[in-house]
Amino acid sequence: MKNPKKILIANRGVIAIRALRAAKELGYQVASVYSTIDKDQKHLKLSDEAICIGPAASKDSYLNEAAIIAAAELVGADAIYPGYGFLAENSSFAEKCNQSGFKFVGPDPKVIEIMGDKIKAKELIESLGVPIVPGYTGNIQSQDQIENIVDEIGYPVIVKASAGGGGKGMRVVEKKKDLWDCVISAQNEAQLAFGNGEVFIEKYLQKPRHIEVQVFGDGKGKVVHLYSRDCSLQRRYQKIVEEAPAINLPQDKLNEIQNICVKACSELKYEGAGTLEFLYENNEFYFIEMNTRIQVEHTVTEMITGVDLVQAQLSLALEDRFDLEQDKLKINGHAMQCRINAEDPETFIPSPGKISNVHRPGGYHVRFESQIYSGYEVPSNYDSLIAEVIVKDGDRENTINKMRMALTELVVEGIKTNQPLHLKILDDNGFKNVDYYIKYLEEELIK
Repeated sequence: MKNPKKILIANRGVIAIRALRAAKELGYQVASVYSTIDKDQKHLKLSDEAICIGPAASKDSYLNEAAIIAAAELVGADAIYPGYGFLAENSSFAEKCNQSGFKFVGPDPKVIEIMGDKIKAKELIESLGVPIVPGYTGNIQSQDQIENIVDEIGYPVIVKASAGGGGKGMRVVEKKKDLWDCVISAQNEAQLAFGNGEVFIEKYLQKPRHIEVQVFGDGKGKVVHLYSRDCSLQRRYQKIVEEAPAINLPQDKLNEIQNICVKACSELKYEGAGTLEFLYENNEFYFIEMNTRIQVEHTVTEMITGVDLVQAQLSLALEDRFDLEQDKLKINGHAMQCRINAEDPETFIPSPGKISNVHRPGGYHVRFESQIYSGYEVPSNYDSLIAEVIVKDGDRENTINKMRMALTELVVEGIKTNQPLHLKILDDNGFKNVDYYIKYLEEELIK
C-alpha cells in the first residue's frame, strides 16, 4: 500500500487545529511546527510529528521561512499548508516551497504577488471587468498634485497602504487642509509596518457594507463561486461577526458580481480558495481587495454549501482533485460566526493568561473551532483570536436565536473575552434588521 501523503502545517491556533482535522479525515499524515511558547497547542498532541522552529517572536518562528522549509525536509512533507496570516500570502515563501519540492497549498506565487499589491490588484481586477472604488493609484509627487487629484475625486477620501491590511497605513481625510499630513502619516506607518511606504487614495464611502465572494479554482481556468458573506460588523477594520449568505441585497446585482468574480479568477487561472472583497453602498459593489488564502470566516460558507473548503484545498494540492461544479452548489440555510477574542469586552485590551475552565457549546449545526482547553495558557505574542462559534439554521432570525443560545452556553474562565459584546450585538435592533455598515459598531454600539 502506498504511503499516505503528509502535510506540514505552518501555522498555529484556530486554523492549525482546523487544518489538522481536515487532513486526518482525508487520511493524510500531519506534521506541525510550533514556537517555544506554543508547545502546549492542542493540534501538536494530535499531529504525527511536531517540530519546534524557534522562540515566541513571530519573526523567529512562524515567519522564519528557512526554519519552516527545513522542518518540511526533516519530516518528508509533500505539501506545506500556510492557513491565514503569517506567510499565507507571501509570494516569496510560496515560491521557495515549490522550488524546494514542497507543494505550497495556495495559488501560483505570481498571483499572490499581484494580489498582495493592492494597487496592482485593483488595476488588474478593473481590467477584467470588476468595478472598483473611484480613486488614484499613481505616484504621489507633490502636495499640489495630490490636492488637485483629490479635488476631482471629491472629499471625503481614504488613504490606504498598498501593501497593508488590518487598518495600518489608513487615514480618512474629510478636508483638504488635512490631506497632505494624512498622506505623509500613512506613508510612514506603512513603511514601518510593511517595509513599503506606497499608498493610494480612494473615495471614502460613507456607510457601506462589507460583502465578500468566496471562489475556488483548479489552477487551470475552472473556477466556481460559493456565494457571498457579509462581514460588516467590524472594529478598527477587524471583523467580529460574519454571515453567509449576504442578505438584503438586490439578487440580480449579487448574481452579477459573483459571476464577474468567477470570470476574473478564471482569466487568472486561480488555484485554490480565494476571496474577493467589496464595499456595497447605494446599490453598487466596489472591489477593494482579494485575499489569496483561506479566511477566518470560511466556516460560514462551509455551513451553507456543505463544502469542506480546507479539505478541498488539500485534495487539490496533493491529488489534483477538483470536484466542485457550479450547478451543484446550492445555498442551504443561513450561517453566522462570532469570533471569540481574548480581550476585555469594553476596553478591548488583550487578556492573555491561563484558562481555568472551558465549556464548549453544542447542539445541532453548532461548531466550535478552537485550540483552547482547561489549563491552556493564552500567550500575549499573537493575535487575540482564540475561538470561533459557528451556527446554522433555516433563516437568519433562527440563526440569531441559535447563536445566542450557543454563546450563553459557552464558558471561558480565567481570562476575559469579547463574549458579552457578541450578546449585545445579537440583541441590537440595527443588527437584527440588517441596518448596519462597517463603522456601525464603533459609531452606534461601542461609542
